[in-house]
Amino acid sequence: MGLFEVTISGIGIILGAGIYALIGQAAGLAGNAVWISFLLSAVVAVFTGLSYAELASMFPRASAEYEYTSQAFGRFAAFIIGWLIIFSGVIGAATVALGFGGYLRALTGTPLLPAALLLLAFLSAVVLLGIKQSARLAIVFTAIEASGLVLVMLIGLPYLGRADYFEMSPLGLPGIFQASALIFFAFLGFEEMVKLSEEAKDPEKNIPKALILAISGSIVVYIMVALSAVSVLGWEALSRSSAPFADIAYSALGQEASVVLSVMALFATANTVLLMLVASSRIIYGMARSGCLPRIFASVHPQRQTPWMASLLSMTLSMAFVFLGDIALVANVNNFTVFVTFIVINAVLIWLRYKKPQVSRPFRVPVSLGRLALLPLLGILLNAFMLSQLDWQVVAIGLALTASGAAAAVANRRWRARRGCQNND
Repeated sequence: MGLFEVTISGIGIILGAGIYALIGQAAGLAGNAVWISFLLSAVVAVFTGLSYAELASMFPRASAEYEYTSQAFGRFAAFIIGWLIIFSGVIGAATVALGFGGYLRALTGTPLLPAALLLLAFLSAVVLLGIKQSARLAIVFTAIEASGLVLVMLIGLPYLGRADYFEMSPLGLPGIFQASALIFFAFLGFEEMVKLSEEAKDPEKNIPKALILAISGSIVVYIMVALSAVSVLGWEALSRSSAPFADIAYSALGQEASVVLSVMALFATANTVLLMLVASSRIIYGMARSGCLPRIFASVHPQRQTPWMASLLSMTLSMAFVFLGDIALVANVNNFTVFVTFIVINAVLIWLRYKKPQVSRPFRVPVSLGRLALLPLLGILLNAFMLSQLDWQVVAIGLALTASGAAAAVANRRWRARRGCQNND
C-alpha cells in the first residue's frame, strides 16, 4: 500500500458512521454551536495524531499501540492497552454493523440482526482475501461515503447564514464539551492507520504523512457538514432525528434525495465496519506474534498472506457483540477506551524521548523544552478532560473492560513465566 491507499483508508474510517449517526445527538447537547464541538475534538485528535506519527516512524509494526507501550512501560501495560484496542475495534464494528442494519431496514424492511451479521460475514471474507482487496473496496466505499458528506455540504450552501452558529442548547458550555466527547467517535480512525505499517511501502515516511493528511482533510469536512446541518434543520429538529442526513435531504430536496443519502449511509457504515475489522485483526495478529495471545492467531494464510485466524476471531467477537444496539452508548464506551489509550500513547512518546533518545525518528513532533515534548503533554491533559465528560455508566463499563484486561495481563504473565519466557515488565 502506498501513501494514497493508506491516506484514503484513514479518511475512510474517520469519515465513517460517527458523523452519519451521531451529529443529531451531538446537536442536542451543543445546539447550533456543535461545530465548535467538532473543532475541539479535532484539536485532541491532532495532538495525539502527531504522537502516533512519531511513534509509527520509530516502530512501524502492525501491533502499533501494543508495541509502543511495551517499548516504554513493559509488557504488562502494553497488554492492557492492546486488550482495550481489540475490544474497541470489535465492539465498534458490531455497533456500526447494527447502524447499517438500521438503515437497510428503513429502506427495505430487512430484519436488523441478520443484516448486521451478514455484513460482518461478507466484509470478513473481503479481509481474508487480502489487504489490497480490502483497500480497493475501501477506496470505492470512501468515494461514495465522502460524496454523501459533500452532498450535505452542497445542500446546506443556500442555507448558510440562516442560523446563529454560536447558539447553544440549554446545557450551555458543558453541553459543548459533552458533545465533543461523544462525537470524538467520529474522528476515530487515524490511530488505526498505524496498524497497516507492515503492509505499507516506506512506512517510516508514508504512515506519518498519511495520518496527518487524513486528519486535516477530515477536520475541514466535519466542520462544513456541521454548519450545513444546523443551517438546514436547526439544532432542535436535528436532535430529534434518528437519520439526520436523510432528514436534511428531505427537508431541502424531498423524498428522492432522502433515499439517496440513506443509501450513501449504507456505504458509510459498511466502510467503517470493513476498516475496523482490518484494524482489530491486525492488532490481534501483532499481539499473538509477540507471544501475548495464543500463537494460532499469528497464523498467516499461505496463499492470501493475510492473518486469517486473527481475522476470524475479530469477526466472531464482532458478531457476539452485535446484540448491543445503542450506538451512542457504545460510541462512548469506545471513546473511554480510546481516551485512556491516547493518554498512555502521549505519555509513551514523552517517556521514550528520555528512555530511548538514540532511536531514529524520521518524523518528530515539534515544540519541545529540552527533551520534554510539549504537544503530547497537552494531549494528555485534553484527553483527560474529555474522559471527565463521559457519563458514569460509560465510565463503569470502561473500567470493567480495563480491569478484565489487567486480569488477563496477570494470567498472561504467569503463563509466560511457566514457559520460561522473558518478561519485559
